[in-house]
Amino acid sequence: MKSVEMPSSLTVKELAEMLNKTPVEIIKQLMRSGVMANVNQVLDHDMASATALALGYEVKPSSPSESPSVRSKAEGDNLSPRPPVVTVMGHVDHGKTTLLDHIRKTNIASREVGGITQHIGAYQVEIDGNKITFIDTPGHEAFTQMRARGAKITDIVVLVVAADDGVMPQTIEAIDHARLAQVPIMVAINKMDKPDADPDRVKRELSEQGLVIEEWGGDVMCTPISAKKGEGISDLLESILVLAEVLELKADLKVLARGVAIEGGVDKLRGPVATLLIQEGELKVGDTIVCGGSWGRIKAMLNDQGKRVKRAGPATPVEILGLDSPPQAGDAFSMVKDEKEARLKSQKKGKEFPRTQVITSPEVKDLNIVLKTDVEGSIEPIKSSLEELSNDKVLLRVIYARSGIITEGDILLARASNGMIVGFNTSYGTGTKKLAEREGVDTHLSEVIYKLMDEMGMVIQGMLEPEFVDVVDGIGEVREVFSSAKGKKVAGVYVLEGSLKRGVRVRVMREGEEICESTIVSLRRFKDDVREVETGFECGVGIRDFSEFKVGDRIKSHVRRKKDESTYQEAGITVPRNDKRPSHS
Repeated sequence: MKSVEMPSSLTVKELAEMLNKTPVEIIKQLMRSGVMANVNQVLDHDMASATALALGYEVKPSSPSESPSVRSKAEGDNLSPRPPVVTVMGHVDHGKTTLLDHIRKTNIASREVGGITQHIGAYQVEIDGNKITFIDTPGHEAFTQMRARGAKITDIVVLVVAADDGVMPQTIEAIDHARLAQVPIMVAINKMDKPDADPDRVKRELSEQGLVIEEWGGDVMCTPISAKKGEGISDLLESILVLAEVLELKADLKVLARGVAIEGGVDKLRGPVATLLIQEGELKVGDTIVCGGSWGRIKAMLNDQGKRVKRAGPATPVEILGLDSPPQAGDAFSMVKDEKEARLKSQKKGKEFPRTQVITSPEVKDLNIVLKTDVEGSIEPIKSSLEELSNDKVLLRVIYARSGIITEGDILLARASNGMIVGFNTSYGTGTKKLAEREGVDTHLSEVIYKLMDEMGMVIQGMLEPEFVDVVDGIGEVREVFSSAKGKKVAGVYVLEGSLKRGVRVRVMREGEEICESTIVSLRRFKDDVREVETGFECGVGIRDFSEFKVGDRIKSHVRRKKDESTYQEAGITVPRNDKRPSHS
């Protein structure tokens, strides 16, 4: 048995370093002893010694002079610990809802069509005095759609994988979407009661996706469970609380309440209803809020059990009544001082929502790509070729790359990232082409690499701010100067080239020097007002704020045109205006 000298006090982190353990292992052992602690928690000698003994160490007392210094993390005066918000994800029918069903001691799964979740819900449970908020989604699509609206609501993702089925396509997509949202992942290997359960196979397949569990030397917490029989659930909940302690989740209770809408709808009897997740502050009945383009004064607030509550704090889901219209999932909400401010903010915001597209600087635009290829071997060369198309104005990033057909998940990921689909030698899955059109996601498919690169090069060119050039549209020469009835001078002009048009910009040139730039305000042929005079004809020309004409002056009309616009049109690419994404005709 190894021996250690234990000081009179030290932090969890320092104890972990002393015992050559991770902070997570120390926190787990403390929880088994009934102690909740975070990495900066100070332990006294007795508690630290008991923990070391439980982990197989012999403890020797040390002198105070040998004790390491105790450090504590400075925290804001108003910050308080809050419950973790957990999203359960995974392949269809791998047991996500059955897991929550057991945790909540309800029978949600049996009431849902085909055993598949039909809605988004948020539920809070209490485990040994510690709360956990669960987001139950129909799959990664809803998670991604909320993220597309700028909503970051999840602290931890629990990835449920069936022990008899292994890693499936939706499992991989869930992993990718969680990573893009930069949310830590925990694994629950479900259906361990099945005779053909093979957890080692699951762990191996997860490692192939870059998720290496702690048992194999990685940093991903993994718990075997049977959601049907309730086995391993308490270990999973303990692991969630441990990870939450490591993350040191906190919220400010003193600020005005804000958060995000999980779902919205209209009840026939109650009117617009919304499920909100509070992230900061405290929400109370009677508060006025703005949620996306909706606003209202909270008339009633219910918790996840359907019971009326008067107030709710951070990481708490509530259903509210009182909005003028239902918000959309992912809409941010914030508390305001009165209804006047609420109306103004809701009108200004409307139903707009932030995209997750990141602009590196005001001058640089991001072009996010979801790449699908025929085989895995094609991914790296095509990805490299695409990223080499970036320039100092447009940064092309391949955010997701897999082989296979284009799936609904690919379309939703592209939409969430404000990007587009690029496919090499692949095709659409069932219904995905219509989904892409409905979601406004551009797709570029080709079976020839150089054609695909040429097309993407044109897309990038189309994203650049258009360059304009001045094009001379007509030239006239002043042959005579007349005085009009109003005392202003009018030029008698002979059109040498092109045409002169009323309303166009012109420059008046004298001996090669520009003396005026203005607009033609009057154009006459004999006694008639005309809109245009072409080459070889004479006309009377009046120019706004200028009348000092001299015989021999040249009047040049000019227009501004986009440089090389015809090139894009020939390629079948619509040149985007402002910040609109290019689309392929």
